[in-house]
Amino acid sequence: MDMKLEVVVLPVTDVDRTKHFYKTLGWREDADIEFGEARVVQLTPPGSAASVHFGTGITDAAPGSVRGTYLVVDDIEAARAELAGHGVDVSEVFHRDATGGFAPGAHPDRGTYSSFASFSDPDGNTWLLQEITTRFPGRTSGVAYGSAAELEQALRKAAAAHGEHEKELGHYDEAWPTWYARYMAQEPDA
Repeated sequence: MDMKLEVVVLPVTDVDRTKHFYKTLGWREDADIEFGEARVVQLTPPGSAASVHFGTGITDAAPGSVRGTYLVVDDIEAARAELAGHGVDVSEVFHRDATGGFAPGAHPDRGTYSSFASFSDPDGNTWLLQEITTRFPGRTSGVAYGSAAELEQALRKAAAAHGEHEKELGHYDEAWPTWYARYMAQEPDA
């Protein structure tokens, strides 16, 4: 069963100030609803399937206590420049070095998952930008084949694995499209 991250709740002190901050970044306003004493605002970052909620009466967490929530970007330098252009105090770009520590600048070979920048909202909830150019296997949003030959090879490998699957079942698998899709999304070299 799929379990998709939908919402991250941000504890804040001033709902309108926070709403203005995130809308300045280009985040889409999905809702601003009052339920008696409670108010819930939902905003969604550009290109994201997940949103943030903040407001009054929705969390007892201390304002600014959310740390290190990741925002994935495909160009760390461009994302940093865009945030700075909106007046956000965003860190310089940094990366993990061979020791696992942080070093200044983008990763030398621009390795995927390796370059970062960070910023905070007005209450101190922190965000970490992470440059991802190629997803690890199993992430269907990043499944791509460089050529028809690569796709053909992946289909042949999946067909062979599915043949073994049907032998174990002892009959034709009518749900083969579902099986193929999961297999090809999860196998590193399907």
